[in-house]
Amino acid sequence: MAEDSKTAADHVTDTLAQLKEMRHYSKNNVEALTAAWLLFDGELSKLGQTEKIDGLMTRQAELHAAFEDVIADFEKRLVELQPPPEE
Repeated sequence: MAEDSKTAADHVTDTLAQLKEMRHYSKNNVEALTAAWLLFDGELSKLGQTEKIDGLMTRQAELHAAFEDVIADFEKRLVELQPPPEE
């Protein structure tokens, strides 16, 4: 399908797929950071670095939550863009 022949629904579908992929990687990043944090919490606190990691974890979690919200909005919009069923 040529780029200029895509419908609005096609563009929303493409964007939705990209957002879901980004959400997947965001979730993996949160899990990896949390695992590292749990392993090194004691050592990091001795070094006075806990606030930096806490901040990263908070922002990463906020990003993941934002992905969830945007994906839900795009999914609703995609339903609205579908043609009505033929009778």
